[in-house]
Amino acid sequence: MAGNLLMSISQDERERAIFRSRRMYQTDMDSNIAIAEERGEKKGRAEGMEKEREKWQGVVADKDAEIARLHAELDRK
Repeated sequence: MAGNLLMSISQDERERAIFRSRRMYQTDMDSNIAIAEERGEKKGRAEGMEKEREKWQGVVADKDAEIARLHAELDRK
């Protein structure tokens, strides 16, 4: 009887350990996915900001060229 009870307890502990291990694995996978998504979002924002900066640098360069052309015209008059 005591041997059966001990075997039953051991089996329960084994099942709990398996369940705990699977739960930890799933938690780790969920965490890895969340981290990857966060990194992807940050990278996307950085790339978007870079494109926006390049766009505005082009606008500023165009305006600078226009101002330089206007100054040159005024200097010729």
